[in-house]
Amino acid sequence: MHEILAKTKTVYLLYLLLWAVSACFAAEPPAENPVPNGLEGIWDPAKYISIDEIQPGMEAYCLTVYKGAEVEKFPMEVLDVVRNIMPGKDVILVQGTDERFIHTGPVAGCSGSPVYVKGRLAGAMAFGWLYSKDPLYGVTPIKEMLRVGEDKTTDQDIQEMGFAFDFSKPIDFAEIDRQIINTLASRKNDPAGPTTLPCPLIASGLPANVTQQLSSSVEPFGLFAVPGIGATLNTNTQEQTQLTPGAVLAIPLLTGDMRLEVIGTVTEVIDDKVLALGHSFLGYGPIDLPMATGKVHTVVSTVTRSFKLASSTKVVGALKTDQASAVLGKIGAKAKTISLTINVDRYNDTEKRVYNCQLANNKLLTPSVARAALAGAALMFGDLPPEHSIRYDVTIGIRNLKPFTFENVSTGEGLTNMLTETQGSVALLMNNPYEKVDIESINCDLIIKPKNTSAGIWSVDLSDSTVNPGQQIDVSVIIEPFLAPREEFVCTFRIPDQLPPGTYDLIVCGADDYRQFLTKAAPYKFLPQSLNALIETMENLLHVQRDKLYCILTLPPAGIAVEKAELPDLPDTKTLIFQDAKRTLETKPYQHWLEKSLKTGTVLMDKKVMQITVEEYKHTIFE
Repeated sequence: MHEILAKTKTVYLLYLLLWAVSACFAAEPPAENPVPNGLEGIWDPAKYISIDEIQPGMEAYCLTVYKGAEVEKFPMEVLDVVRNIMPGKDVILVQGTDERFIHTGPVAGCSGSPVYVKGRLAGAMAFGWLYSKDPLYGVTPIKEMLRVGEDKTTDQDIQEMGFAFDFSKPIDFAEIDRQIINTLASRKNDPAGPTTLPCPLIASGLPANVTQQLSSSVEPFGLFAVPGIGATLNTNTQEQTQLTPGAVLAIPLLTGDMRLEVIGTVTEVIDDKVLALGHSFLGYGPIDLPMATGKVHTVVSTVTRSFKLASSTKVVGALKTDQASAVLGKIGAKAKTISLTINVDRYNDTEKRVYNCQLANNKLLTPSVARAALAGAALMFGDLPPEHSIRYDVTIGIRNLKPFTFENVSTGEGLTNMLTETQGSVALLMNNPYEKVDIESINCDLIIKPKNTSAGIWSVDLSDSTVNPGQQIDVSVIIEPFLAPREEFVCTFRIPDQLPPGTYDLIVCGADDYRQFLTKAAPYKFLPQSLNALIETMENLLHVQRDKLYCILTLPPAGIAVEKAELPDLPDTKTLIFQDAKRTLETKPYQHWLEKSLKTGTVLMDKKVMQITVEEYKHTIFE
């Protein structure tokens, strides 16, 4: 009996021992919130929470600004965690439960607002659905944001986003404008699915119609332009706040007498680094844009898209990195800007206006922002009357190069010519594939008058339509200006001595048709293969004056053009050698022509084509 009790006691003790050991192991909590790959030394389990720990129904809150500069806490609820909502992209779905959130629905300008679960940072509000009635947001996980700027790539590995213009065809500024529009259109999001929460682009000091036109240019960047409430930078020290989680982040694209600034929210600040937006701004790669603090005047609640009406208060650093999950800025850094000066002499203004601004320096945004500023300055005192003319003089200052200048006049076409040529010049220089161009300043002088200076060709008369080589002919052109008396202009040509017999075209036209003739007759002159050639091409195009009459006498092709080298007098036997199919250099027949131009003070809108017959030269007995 004693042996049985002893064995029973031993078994019982062993059981207690095993239970204790197993209990110890069971009591040890599993490792929570493991350090994500690549974030060693950055990830703080006490500060950040991973999506693996987040479950539907959990309580959450976000930090953001709805009024002034005060960061407030707004309660939220976790709806779900959706993995691979986009390729390689996880999203936490949350919904605001605060009455103000419910009233406004998703708010543009909340991009980057930090969301906390269990008191730890989970990520930033970054996605939404257009026309959503509920305050539903997609949150970019913080682990994805913390990786921004931590990779080993450099500026040389990833270049700044820009336009890739087609240089396989002769440069044409109208075509450059179309390429800009097409490039931007290809970036637009599908409104049916989740899209990045747009950031409002607050336009202050610009006419409402200019702001409306600007929207189409900035929409592909996840922005939408709305009128602001003034153009003076708020320097009240009480309104200047630090960049802290939930605070307003402003990106000033244009400052001074007119202002354009993007509004978002700060997610996290680590030493002098600032993470914001929770999504990309322009795309991938390095950027250099001003970063400022800001204040919210109010949240405008609308059926289609509520937004923060806000403004910047003080530039405190620069955005340096733009990646899919966030933008990263550095406090204390200084972004490069471009000086913009616009002088406007307008018929219905009692004085000449000078607008001084600073442009952000960016390949994609600077051309469009400059265009908006020029339009805003020109239309500050109202739309143009139906009958008007604009004389403009543009100078683009370039570091280590001579200034690029052009001037011209347009009539009856609004601001189109001036804006297209200025925007195109800035875009071509900044996005050329040959060398980096550092634009330092843009200066534009505008004279706007309520007068239509267009004209048509009334008649063209030749002193003789049948001529001999060496003979002189006069071309009499009568133009009919708009609501003005007709005027006569005479161009004189001397027929070349060795011109073969035949029929030749004589073209009388204005500047636009003259440009078309040039690009067709000598296309190689407008196909740049270097920065210097690009500048020369732009000058050749932009220096064609619209207030001139152009007379062109076409001659038979002779010689050859090898790429950009002209060999006009090359014998036919040598020409055949260059045209050999085994040679890789592109060759074209060299087109000859004679031309004359006369300043008329009007813009010729049409053209006439006459024909001249050259007879075989006959000697006389007196020679």
